[in-house]
Amino acid sequence: MSSVGHCHPKVVEAVREQAGRLLHVSNLFFSEPMQRLAERLAGGSLGGGVFFTNSGTEAVEAALKLARKARQGGEIVVLHGAFHGRTFGALSATPQESKQAPFAPLVPGFVPVDPTAEAIRGAVSERTAAVLVEPVQGESGVRVLGDDVLRAAREACDDHGAALLFDEIQCGLARTGTLWAYEQSGVVPDAMTTAKALGGGLPIGALITGERMRDVLQPGDHGSTFAGGPLVAAAANAALDVLEDPALHARVRELGERLREGLSELPRVASVRGRGLMVAFEVEGGDAPGLARRALVEQRLVVNATGPETIRLLPPLIVEEAEVVEALGRLRAVLDA
Repeated sequence: MSSVGHCHPKVVEAVREQAGRLLHVSNLFFSEPMQRLAERLAGGSLGGGVFFTNSGTEAVEAALKLARKARQGGEIVVLHGAFHGRTFGALSATPQESKQAPFAPLVPGFVPVDPTAEAIRGAVSERTAAVLVEPVQGESGVRVLGDDVLRAAREACDDHGAALLFDEIQCGLARTGTLWAYEQSGVVPDAMTTAKALGGGLPIGALITGERMRDVLQPGDHGSTFAGGPLVAAAANAALDVLEDPALHARVRELGERLREGLSELPRVASVRGRGLMVAFEVEGGDAPGLARRALVEQRLVVNATGPETIRLLPPLIVEEAEVVEALGRLRAVLDA
């Protein structure tokens, strides 16, 4: 029950319209779709500036450079269980040995700690440039960080003059039932990354800053050939038309609760966690990868095993209640067998 890369009809319409005008112009220049998208993203979140990228991992790279320029030579505190991308800076911020080891040596200066308030407070100091966190850790199995953890990170950064960076590439843009996941905690970061849902199926990412860090990066500090092009920016504007709708957010929360309740009633489900339509469950007896394969082969249901005991579900945000019920039935058939 994973989200598949189909474009929303509004996105397709916007792309067709823009394609008839201009496919690409160097982002040395502004285009109307780019400028409108930047204003909407900043105005609907942190109120600062926007740097466009082609993907989520590139957005993380931009965020790391932002933090390092603000405090040159500073360390980046990251959390165990995190996943931030596969380019070298983002990979260095991802403290998972299986992903890092084949590509060592990595970028130095990253300090991994447990995702607890105490560990974060103990790691942040005058040497810290930033704390980088996912409000909901997606790759490690939809692990929601407690509000106390996010508050501790905010307070530690404020005490030591460091930047708080949120990675909302997977959990942002309505996935958790609000446009941005941070809105449910009340903890506001200094900058955050977004991608995935932003393009409605087309490749785009963005680094969004608050006012404090808006002017840290100057012309020439960072760049990208295609990022923020008029075609993909038009698609992202069309996607935002859908994703900003409060009715969609309420529906995501409602169907997410229905999905979690249904999962908790299935056999061999040890625990369920998540927020909105970002959900995972633990399988008694393990073999989540085998279960994911059987769900696909036997039931034509797409789910993702993120560990030996963890199944992650990321259904499309436009999923219908009947489809949620059907997915639960197909999972039951696999788990009962």
